[in-house]
Amino acid sequence: MPMWSQMNLQEANSPLMEQLIFFHDHTLMILIMITTMVTYILTSTITNKFINRSLLESQKIELIWTIMPAVTLIFIALPSLRILYLMDEINEPLLTIKSIGHQWFWSYEYSDFKNIEFDSYMKPTNELSENEFRLLEVDNRVILPMKTPIRMLITSLDVIHSWTIPSLGIKIDATPGRLNQGMIFMNRPTIMYGQCSEICGANHSFMPIVIESTSMDLFIKWVKNY
Repeated sequence: MPMWSQMNLQEANSPLMEQLIFFHDHTLMILIMITTMVTYILTSTITNKFINRSLLESQKIELIWTIMPAVTLIFIALPSLRILYLMDEINEPLLTIKSIGHQWFWSYEYSDFKNIEFDSYMKPTNELSENEFRLLEVDNRVILPMKTPIRMLITSLDVIHSWTIPSLGIKIDATPGRLNQGMIFMNRPTIMYGQCSEICGANHSFMPIVIESTSMDLFIKWVKNY
């Protein structure tokens, strides 16, 4: 979950988010190199008292500053395309969960089990426990098993929403009349927080998402006792 004065991304809890963090760091290093080089060239040009006439129309320099950005974009584009394909890949899921966006709450359906359907509303401030977070906690958490490939089906019944869990690296638009899907795989047991990431109306900021990842044994017990 996000913390005060946090400068980096949230800690990854899925292989996809780990790849996104690696790509972020890779791109950031390229940007730092470009910024440093451009700053040095601008500074040296401004502070230089002499004019090199052969430098004003040099074909070599024209060739260099055309090829270098193209090569730089290739180094950014190739890892980006790889992650895009990984995000769309659905690899033999063992469990399917359907999430439906409403103004302003989420409802969930465990399609592989009967009679497991519930709504998930944000908890009011006066009902929070000491260890729960304001504007992030819900009355019904989504319980899912860790180390299990899970397919998420996302849709909406009114306006466009967006089902987002930053620590899993997943953000799927909930569009009325359309069924979108994504894949999640959780590395360890924890509680993950997310929110609707599409401006959907007056209470857009009051429809959080909470996922609790557990072991498969505890998940089966939860299903039996539901």
